[in-house]
Amino acid sequence: MDSNKQLRMAKYGYIILSSLLCALGCVLIAKPGFSISLLCRIGGVLLILFGIVKIIGYISKDLYRLAFQFDLAFGIFLIALGVILLIRTNELVRFTSVLLGICILVDALLKIQIAIDSRQFGIRHWWLILGAAIVTGVVGFLLIFRPYESAQAAMILLGISLLAEGILNIITILLAVKVYRK
Repeated sequence: MDSNKQLRMAKYGYIILSSLLCALGCVLIAKPGFSISLLCRIGGVLLILFGIVKIIGYISKDLYRLAFQFDLAFGIFLIALGVILLIRTNELVRFTSVLLGICILVDALLKIQIAIDSRQFGIRHWWLILGAAIVTGVVGFLLIFRPYESAQAAMILLGISLLAEGILNIITILLAVKVYRK
């Protein structure tokens, strides 16, 4: 496959999946009584798809080589975690917010590095990536440690974190991925 097609597929796949994360986040914020087992299944599918898109992005020929620089290992990890969520849904229901919180926190930390690299590379709006990554990292951190007792608060915080992760991904992909125009 042409590397430009791979890059476009990765970029638009990232945008579409990130938009779905934002939508799922909004649903969880609006309806905190959402089924956690259904959320695990949806999350498993999204993780697998994100893993595939990350791997495609990693092997593509991105001009800047910033947004996908950590995505081979992280993509494989997301695929494995997605498969585990799909296969072991019932056992992982209690740990879903912690697992997703860890993924969100790690991704936010990697995006902080991308923001710093973007600044050194000369991308003017690198600070947007940095700001969104810090906010997303804080929310992911809160999701891991769950400073609340109610299940509804957990779902709302999970919704906020998915929304923040989706926005962070969209900002990063729009600012740090350059597709060659022939």
